[in-house]
Amino acid sequence: MAGGLVLPTVAAAIAIAHSGTPFISAYPWSPGFGTKYANPNTLPIGIAAQAVAFSPSNTDIAVGTSGLSPYIATYPWSSGFGTKYADPATPPGADAYGLAFSPSGAEISIASIGAPYIQVYPWASGFGTKYANPATLPTGIGVRTAFSSSGEAVAVVHNTSPRVSVYSWSSGFGTKYANPATLPTGDGRGVAFSPSGASIAVTHSTTPFISTYAWSPGFGTKYANPATLPTGNGLDVAFSPSGAAIAIAHSTTPFISTYPWSPGFGTKYADPATLPTATGQGVSFSSSGADIAVAHPTTPFVSTYPWVAGFGTKHASPATLPSGTGNSVDFTN
Repeated sequence: MAGGLVLPTVAAAIAIAHSGTPFISAYPWSPGFGTKYANPNTLPIGIAAQAVAFSPSNTDIAVGTSGLSPYIATYPWSSGFGTKYADPATPPGADAYGLAFSPSGAEISIASIGAPYIQVYPWASGFGTKYANPATLPTGIGVRTAFSSSGEAVAVVHNTSPRVSVYSWSSGFGTKYANPATLPTGDGRGVAFSPSGASIAVTHSTTPFISTYAWSPGFGTKYANPATLPTGNGLDVAFSPSGAAIAIAHSTTPFISTYPWSPGFGTKYADPATLPTATGQGVSFSSSGADIAVAHPTTPFVSTYPWVAGFGTKHASPATLPSGTGNSVDFTN
């Protein structure tokens, strides 16, 4: 189940948004990489793909891009790319660095570096008319976005204080929630709600690189920092599907840090034996929770591992690699 939907039978897949044409690479996942799917007939346009997300029903895939309008490309998905959907009538204001479908799949949220920094559209196998902007806009460029597990809130992280903005959501933006009492200490880079909806995590550019809070809805007290901090700028964050683990992709070796989550941080899990080869740009757990993927800027551009309360032996890289910097990664639901 995802967002109350019974998922159709679709082969498991993994997709990587990256910096070189065709900008999006997708593969069957079994676990391990199968033969790369054919590129979409109409490629995303721009200079790089920055974000990727499958819809909760696995029937659509969205790619956020930088460099050229419309900054977003969306396709039907059925074990491969279908014909590209029409672009939104009102495109994002600039480069789209973050994407999220609502749990029901009825909306898509886009974080972008141009005002209004967050845009949400109805989604029904294509874009509807853009929802009105929130009354209180984020204060800086939007980097990532996420819906809460129940769909009652939508979050965006940005590069100026308060670093994270969260709004009530009910087919449109409601009132912005009060800022957390203890703000993230640097530019917001990643955001995720726990599967239970009882916690929210924000990665950021200065120590402790990750800030987590109770969520009720609204920010509760900040949880204590992990005893062993991530070693550099926190760029993305993901909870495992069970909510029992949290992963932070970051800018310095070992590039990925993972912890039990209960809620609150447990003792950091051991690093993978074979590390990602550079900065962790994006991180995702598979829908079963049995695998974890990290996108990064040097070959092979994506690293994947079995996950059983810790890293297993790295899976073989795909036979046909993504063609440039891995910026984001997502598994089908």
